[in-house]
Amino acid sequence: MARVAIVTGGTRGIGEAISLALKDAGMIVAANYAGNEEKAKAFTERTGIASYKWDVGDYDACHEGVAKVAAELGPVDVVVNNAGITRDGTILKMSRDMWEDVIRINLGGCFNMAHAVFPGMRDRKWGRIVNIGSINGQAGQYGQVNYAAAKSGIHGFTKALSQEGARFGVTVNAIAPGYIDTDMVAAVPAEVLEKIVAKIPVGRLGQAHEIARGVAFLCSDEAGFVTGSTLSINGGQHMY
Repeated sequence: MARVAIVTGGTRGIGEAISLALKDAGMIVAANYAGNEEKAKAFTERTGIASYKWDVGDYDACHEGVAKVAAELGPVDVVVNNAGITRDGTILKMSRDMWEDVIRINLGGCFNMAHAVFPGMRDRKWGRIVNIGSINGQAGQYGQVNYAAAKSGIHGFTKALSQEGARFGVTVNAIAPGYIDTDMVAAVPAEVLEKIVAKIPVGRLGQAHEIARGVAFLCSDEAGFVTGSTLSINGGQHMY
C-alpha cells in the first residue's frame, strides 16, 4: 500500500513542491495549511492532493488533524514539518508576541506534529520525519532573533528525536534551505536581494523543487541509514 505523508504548509512555495515530489514518489499526500482557503482549494483542484486546515502551533489541533488524515487516507508514515512564519525586527523593536508567534509555529509545530505521529510510526516500525530548518538557523541573521532561534532549535530537535526513533525504524532528519525563489524571498527589496545573491557561490537563488528532491530522498526507503542529519541546500552560501 502507498505510504501516507503529511506536509505542513504544504499548499504553497517550498511546501507545494514537497507535496508534489512526494506524490510523484507514489505517496498519498495530505497538504496542511493554516490560512487562505481559496488558495488551498485551488491547490487541491490543480494537483489532486487533499488539503487539510489546522494551526500547527496548536497542540490539540495537530492531534485532531493527524487523526482525521489517518481516518480518511490511512496511517501516517511520513511527516514533513515545513510550516513557518516570519515576524522580523531587531530585538529592540521586537514585541513579545512577535517572538512567541514564531517560536510557537516554527518550532512548536515540529513538536506538536511529531508527538501526534511518533507512537504510530514506532508501533509500525517505520517512519520518516523531515524538519525544514534554515540557513539562518545555522548562521544567524540580523533582525531575526526569533526566526533564527526557532530554526536553530529545529536542528537540535532533529538530532535528539532521531536517537529516540532509530531502533524503531523511524528516521528524523532536517533540511536547511538557503535563499529560495519563493514569494517570501520575492518580497525582499531588490537592492537587498542583489546583495544576498552576490554571496551565493553558485550565483543564483535556489528553486523550490531542489529542496523537494532532498526531502523526497530522506522520506524514501533508500534513506533508512540516514538519521539525525541536516542536509544544507544553499548553493554553498554557508558550510556547517
